[in-house]
Amino acid sequence: IIDAETNEPVDMSADNFIIITDKTVFYGEGGGEVGDTGYISTENGKARVVDTKKTDGIYLHICETVSGSFQTGDNITMELDKERRAAISRNHSATHLLDAALRRVLGDHIQQAGSYVSDSVARFDFTHFSAVTPEELKKVELLVNEKILEAIDVTADEMDIESAKKSGAIALFGEKYGARVRVVRMGDFSSEFCGGAHVTNTGKIGLFKIISESSVAAGVRRIEAVTGLNVISLINADKALIASTADTLKCSAGDISK
Repeated sequence: IIDAETNEPVDMSADNFIIITDKTVFYGEGGGEVGDTGYISTENGKARVVDTKKTDGIYLHICETVSGSFQTGDNITMELDKERRAAISRNHSATHLLDAALRRVLGDHIQQAGSYVSDSVARFDFTHFSAVTPEELKKVELLVNEKILEAIDVTADEMDIESAKKSGAIALFGEKYGARVRVVRMGDFSSEFCGGAHVTNTGKIGLFKIISESSVAAGVRRIEAVTGLNVISLINADKALIASTADTLKCSAGDISK
């Protein structure tokens, strides 16, 4: 157990501290995916895990005290926030489908330039020479949702890097990989190097909706999207806005679209 501010060992309760364990069910932030949250408990204390990071293969559980105290060597029980992990997995798998769909709609010149995956949003940066047109975005969005409805099994296999490259799996340009890599496949539609969390079947993503497309740098575009229950939240927010607008204009919601 180390203090989150000083990185010095502590053997007592602290407001913010880091717990390091010999094994974990939590995912450490990496590859654009945020770290897991949840709880860690012992016989004498309970801590809320507000983030998980990884450095040199060591997982750092960043904690806040809920009750009691912790000692080095304590046996612990881990409680992962499974609903949040599921939402993160939906968004991460959706970025893989999005990457593949962009290549099919815009061309093979597309290269991933970064990503950010949380429980609330899937953000994907990619190289492209111009803004993506509304028609192209519709094609991309439709293709992703078609692959979701096909309920394709998602598989993850570890293999040596040369075999992974020969299999056609896509690697992130500029990323450093070890001798062995994890390849995540979604049928014959998507195959990428990836160590993150994913759904076991594309059908579990539920729905996919693009919410924005913009420029972040010269020759680099960004798409932000939502999946699953976040799509329902987006639809409800849009319906509320339409209803509010209709009320202000003293007309029906149907009249606004005319």
